[in-house]
Amino acid sequence: MKRAIFLYSTREGQTKKILNFIMQSFTEYQCDLVDLHLNPQVDLSVYDKILIAASIRYGHFHPSLYRFIDIHQKELSCSKAAFICVNLTARKEEQLKDTPEGSVYVQTFLKKSKWSPEMIGVFAGALRYPRYRFIDKMMIRLIMSMTGGETDTSKEVEYTNWQKVSNFANSFLICK
Repeated sequence: MKRAIFLYSTREGQTKKILNFIMQSFTEYQCDLVDLHLNPQVDLSVYDKILIAASIRYGHFHPSLYRFIDIHQKELSCSKAAFICVNLTARKEEQLKDTPEGSVYVQTFLKKSKWSPEMIGVFAGALRYPRYRFIDKMMIRLIMSMTGGETDTSKEVEYTNWQKVSNFANSFLICK
C-alpha cells in the first residue's frame, strides 16, 4: 500500500482540521498525521507523498517548521512533497491573498526556507476568539479591525474555503 505523511504546525487546530479533511481523499494510502511541534524523528523516504501544513500567528510560522525543514531539506526536495500555509489574511480571496504569489507569508517562507516546494496551497484559517488568552484576543481583535475582519470577541468564525481545499487535495493526489 502507498504511504503518505501529513505534518502540521497549528495553534488552535484549524491546520490539523484541514489536513484531516485532505486525508479523506487519500483512501488508497496509509496515512500518518504528525505534529511538528513534537520535533518528530521520521524517515521521509518511506512515504510516497509528503504534505506539510503550517499556520501563521502574528505574522510568523512556528520555529518547529523551519527546524524540520532544515533537518529534512534534502529528502523534501527529492520527493513528492507539498506545502500549505494557513492564515487569516487568505480570507481576502478577491485580493489574491489566498495564492502563493499573493501571500506575503509564503513569499517570506520561500526566501527564508531551504526548501522550495513545487506545490503550495494557501488557505484561510479560523478565528477562535473565545479560545484565546486575553492578550491574544485583544491583539488579534486589533489586527482584525485594521484589516476589516470580525472584531466581536464572542464569535468563532471559520474562513476556510473547503472547496479550494478539496481542489488542492485532488491535485496533490494525482501529482506524479
